[in-house]
Amino acid sequence: MTKSKRQSSDSNSSSNRLVYQEFGSNSNPDAVERAVQELPPNEQNLRLQASRKGRKGKTVTMITGFQCQPATLTKLLKQLKSHCGSGGTVKENTLEIQGDHTEKLLQFLTKLGYKVKISGKGNK
Repeated sequence: MTKSKRQSSDSNSSSNRLVYQEFGSNSNPDAVERAVQELPPNEQNLRLQASRKGRKGKTVTMITGFQCQPATLTKLLKQLKSHCGSGGTVKENTLEIQGDHTEKLLQFLTKLGYKVKISGKGNK
C-alpha cells in the first residue's frame, strides 16, 4: 500500500520539478523576443534574385533585406502575389514568389518606394 502512494507522489513532483532556469519564466515568450525595427520603405535596401537552388528545377524569385514586422511582410507578400498571379511564402524575413518575376517585382517595389537591386547570375 505504501508503494502505490510513493509512486503517485513521485510522478506529481517530477512533472513540476524545475532544476535550472536562466531567464525568468517561459509563461510570457513575447517578453524574451527581440523587437524588430520597422524602417520605412525608402530606407530599406532590398535584393531581388531568381533562384532554382534546392527546388528541383523550379524557379523562385527571392526578395531579401527586409527590416520590418512579420505582419508587414505578409501584407506585402499578398500584394506581390496578386500582382504576379502566382503563389509565394515568407521564410525568415525573405519573400519567395513562385516563378521568375524579377522585372515585374523590380518595377512594383520601386513604385512602392523601396530601393531594389537585382542580384545573382545571368542578369542583363
